[in-house]
Amino acid sequence: MDEKKKFGKRLFGHQRSPSMEFKELTKKDAQISLAAELDKLSRTANTGEKEVLMRDFEGFQKLFGKFIHETGPSVHWDKIERLPKDAIKSYAELPVTTDKAAIKEMLDNLVVIKLNGGLGTSMGCSGPKSVIPVRNDLTFLDLTVQQIEYLNKTYDANVPLVLMNSFNTDEDTMKIIRKYSGFKVSIKTFNQSRFPRINKESLMPIAKSYRAEDDMEAWYPPGHGDFYQAFSNSGLLDEYVDQGKKYCFISNIDNLGATVDLNILSMCLSGNHEFIMEVTDKTRADVKGGTLINYEGKTRLLEVAQVPKEHEEDFKSVKKFNVFNTNNLWINMCSVKRIIEERTLDMEIIVNPKTLDNGLNVYQLETAVGAAMKCFDNAVGINVPRARFLPVKKTSDLLLVMSNLYSLDHGALVMSPKRMFPSTPLVKLGDNNFKKVAAFLSRFGSIPDMLELDHLTVSGDVTFGRGVSVRGTVIIIANHGDRIDIPAGAILENKIVSGNLRILDH
Repeated sequence: MDEKKKFGKRLFGHQRSPSMEFKELTKKDAQISLAAELDKLSRTANTGEKEVLMRDFEGFQKLFGKFIHETGPSVHWDKIERLPKDAIKSYAELPVTTDKAAIKEMLDNLVVIKLNGGLGTSMGCSGPKSVIPVRNDLTFLDLTVQQIEYLNKTYDANVPLVLMNSFNTDEDTMKIIRKYSGFKVSIKTFNQSRFPRINKESLMPIAKSYRAEDDMEAWYPPGHGDFYQAFSNSGLLDEYVDQGKKYCFISNIDNLGATVDLNILSMCLSGNHEFIMEVTDKTRADVKGGTLINYEGKTRLLEVAQVPKEHEEDFKSVKKFNVFNTNNLWINMCSVKRIIEERTLDMEIIVNPKTLDNGLNVYQLETAVGAAMKCFDNAVGINVPRARFLPVKKTSDLLLVMSNLYSLDHGALVMSPKRMFPSTPLVKLGDNNFKKVAAFLSRFGSIPDMLELDHLTVSGDVTFGRGVSVRGTVIIIANHGDRIDIPAGAILENKIVSGNLRILDH
C-alpha cells in the first residue's frame, strides 16, 4: 500500500487501537502531505491564475484541517433545546408598507444575490440550470431579471442583481447576461471557489494539473456556504457596503417563490437582526429539509446529515420539528464583513461521497450558507407562506410551474385565484420516461389543466393529448412493455389507469 493510502486508513481508525498521539501525528502528516500536493498543483497554473489559486487553496486547507480534526458528531442530540417563543417570527404579523417613497428608500438598501453554481445535468440539460426555460420560454434567469427590473422601474430604485457562479457555469452565464444590457438592472457576477476532490482512501487531491479542462471531474464548487468568503474576496461586499447598501437577500436561482418581499425587507431595516432565515411549515414531503434548533444558547440550522442515525425519525417528525429552511436568507452585509475580518465564520462540514465515472471513490468537502446563522447576532427565523418556496429540482416541479395553477406577474409566479385551496398538488413522475426535460416535454400535447388536482402519479410509457384535465387523485401506470395514451380532451377525476391504452387517429 503506498504512503498516501495509509493516511486515509490510519485517520479513520482502520488499524487496531492506535494511540491518540499517533492519531495526532497522522493528522499532521495528512496536512503536510496536502500542502505538498497543492504546491505541486499550483506549479501547473499560469501566472495570471496564481492569486485566485492561492486564495482557493488556502480556503481548502482550512476546510481540510477542520475535516481532519473534527471527530464525532457536530451536534449532541441531548443538548438540543426547544426554540424560545420569539426565535421564529410570524410573517402574518409583519407591518405592511405601501408608501412609495418609503419603499424606494428601503429598496436602495438592498442587494439581491442568486446562487447560480448548478448545472442542469440532473434534468438532462447542458449548461447552467438557470437557463432552462420554465414558463412561456422564459428561463429562471429571465424571470429573476424581470422581477428586479419591475421593482426598479416601479419605485425608481436601484436594486442590483448579483449572481454567484461556479467554474461550471461562469463562462456560459457571462455570455447570456449580455442580452440584459438594455434593462434597468445592474448585473454583477462573482465566482465561488474551485476546490479539489480528494481520494477517499488517501485523502489527497486526485487532480494532476490546475487546469480544470484537463480533468473536470477532479474539481468541484464547495457548496453555497462558500458565499461569504467568495463574496468578500470578489471585492463586491466592500463595494456595496461603501455604497451604503445594508442587506443582501440570498436564494437559490431555481426557487421561483424567492421574490423580493417588502415586508421582510422592512423588518430587516427596522430591527437589529443580522440574519433572517425564511422557514415554512413542514409537510410529509419535506422531512429531509434542515430545521431550526436552539443549541448552546444560539438559534442554528440542523441538517439531516448532522443527525445521528438513531435520531433520524425524530428529526423527520412533523410534530417535533415543524418548519424547514427554504434557503431564502436576508443578511446584514456589515455583519458579513465583520465576521470575515474577525475570522469567526464557522460552518459544519458536509462530507459528500461521490463515485466518479471511472469508478474512483472521492470526497468533496462542502458547507451550507444557512449553517453560518449561529455566527450572527440576533439571528431569527421567519415563518413564511409556502408560496415562497417553489423550487424546480425535477420535471415534476416543472410540470406544476408550467401549468394553469400559476400565472406570471412581472416575472413572479402567482397561484391562480381559481385554485380552491392554497396547497400545491403532489406530483410524481417516473424517472425512466420523464426525468429529462426533452423527454418530459415530448410526452405532453399540452400541459394538463391541474386546477383541481390533489395528487398525480405517472409511471411508465405514458403520453398526454392536448387539453387533458386531471382532478383529485389520478394514478396512471403503464407496466413494462405497455403504453398508455391519454386522449385529447380527457377528464380524469379520482381515477387509476393501468394496462394498455392506445387511441388511434383515423
